[in-house]
Amino acid sequence: MSTCTSRVLTCLHEKDLDFELVIVDLFAGEHKQPPFLAKNPFGQIPALEDDDLTLFESRAITSYVAERFKETGYDLIRHQNIKEAALVKVWTEVESQQFHPAIAPIIFQFLVAPLQGNLPDQTIIDTNLEKLGKVLDIYEAKLTSTKYLAGDFYSLADLHHLPYAYYLMKTPAASVVNERPHVKAWWEDISSRPAFKKVAEGMNFGEK
Repeated sequence: MSTCTSRVLTCLHEKDLDFELVIVDLFAGEHKQPPFLAKNPFGQIPALEDDDLTLFESRAITSYVAERFKETGYDLIRHQNIKEAALVKVWTEVESQQFHPAIAPIIFQFLVAPLQGNLPDQTIIDTNLEKLGKVLDIYEAKLTSTKYLAGDFYSLADLHHLPYAYYLMKTPAASVVNERPHVKAWWEDISSRPAFKKVAEGMNFGEK
């Protein structure tokens, strides 16, 4: 269900890597117990162990995986073209600094608040939908000239959007994507990739 874990899993599948997924029960508080805190002192999922290296923070993990296994699977960082690689970094920053702060509160209100026994706060939803709309207006303009955010190639910049956008499209707020034709076409493209479809099968957050 975790958006951050889904982000990492999608990257691992794009790189055609073998891995072991260890389930952490958030509702039971396993992520706050010493065994997991030893991997991530902030008590947040996911964490990645690769030989003697332990990493946390999903975007750091995907960047590491994409670089560590750059010759394996799909090239998510355009490592053979320094200018394209720089554009990938620009748009991964846009996702984390512009897209994520706007969309995360919306998903929280629609999906997490009800699990906590609360009704979604429409004021918070509306405020952040306005912010998200402004971000997606910029995406719409960008996607009129390139197929994907960093250029005419799929990359980490697109992949990082997948988990939150996937949950957004299950809410009444999906119109913020659907009413922008280039953003909608981009979403339909990136969400149809086999790597993400494997992950999406298990993304049942908010479903009864």
